[in-house]
Amino acid sequence: MALLPVADALQRLLDGATALPGESVPLADASGRVLADPVVALRTQPPFNASAMDGYAVRAADVASAPARLSVIGMAPAGRGFTGSVGKGEAVRIFTGAPLPEGADTIVIQENVRDLGGGGIEVTEPTVEGRNVRRRGLDFCEGDLLLEKGRQLDPAALSLAASANHPSLNVVRQPLLAIIATGDELLPPGSALGPDQIISSNAYGVIATAQSVGARALDLGIAADRKDAIAALVKKAVKAGADVIVTLGGASVGDHDLIHDVLTGEGMQLDFWKIAMRPGKPLMFGRLGDIRCIGLPGNPVASLVCSQLFLKPLLARLGGRSCRQEIRTARLGVAMHANDLRQDYVRAVVREDAGALIATPFGIQDSSMLRMLADANGLIVRQPFAPAAQAGEECSVLMLR
Repeated sequence: MALLPVADALQRLLDGATALPGESVPLADASGRVLADPVVALRTQPPFNASAMDGYAVRAADVASAPARLSVIGMAPAGRGFTGSVGKGEAVRIFTGAPLPEGADTIVIQENVRDLGGGGIEVTEPTVEGRNVRRRGLDFCEGDLLLEKGRQLDPAALSLAASANHPSLNVVRQPLLAIIATGDELLPPGSALGPDQIISSNAYGVIATAQSVGARALDLGIAADRKDAIAALVKKAVKAGADVIVTLGGASVGDHDLIHDVLTGEGMQLDFWKIAMRPGKPLMFGRLGDIRCIGLPGNPVASLVCSQLFLKPLLARLGGRSCRQEIRTARLGVAMHANDLRQDYVRAVVREDAGALIATPFGIQDSSMLRMLADANGLIVRQPFAPAAQAGEECSVLMLR
């Protein structure tokens, strides 16, 4: 079977993937979520002409020149407006946010007023009509479109929705990712290991990848290398309503690589199995009804690189988000050999030198070496059959950090 090119694999994996249906959530729980519907203002803000400063509400005609003496006839704190009317030679003490009293058309700030005692004030600076007044509807009016569908809700967007009187919002449902690790040799972190056992680590990186694009993750644990054990966890994932099932390991061609048989036995339609990339050749993808199933390689680095390239864009799209890989142009820090038929993702340290990016690959690229991936901040992307390259030549780098 010919190996599927990376771009073709990604296209087939994303084919038909669209944002999941919306769900209503309280505003307090909507941070970081993606709007499934636009947000329209349910009220006008401000709902009245309001004072933008602490000072005095007056008629502009009375303070066109200074000094000007006025009589204070009342007070208007925020939330409790003055009910009377401001006439000639009169003023109302007013505070920020309070409604502008009838008859007044401007605000004199308190710094430009001298208290004469006995209810009299002297305005020391002329003030024109409309100064320090927030007109009704200055921010928005009832019925205005405030936030577009697809907007990710950041602090400003949430505050705007609250100001528009929305107690809840309709947001795209978060994709649910179910994770199944497989292998008799695996134990969870903190375990006392036997002589033939290792720690199961891949799930934690996959979970973090999912959460980085707003998805939920359900870790179903480690299945023994038995078809019935794996099938039991697949059934749990289906029952939990998973949108995506990821299996870790067991998707290659060994005697104990059982994932393919189990998933097809549960009804999965296989789309592809094995792609032309390194690390990550044994990537598998299929559909179990509406559930997308991804078999990630067991090698830790291959699992995380494939998560970055395939799982992250899929979950982002299901969650109504955009996901663009950051590809930058750099220069090689060392020479590199010619490439074979697989697209290579080479762990590297990328640094800036004299305004240019220099990408220096690690000397060993074994797909079991997680420490090297943690130290890398980029992956040099080498196309299939790329010729040998000398130090200083341009290269493409997928930035990780």
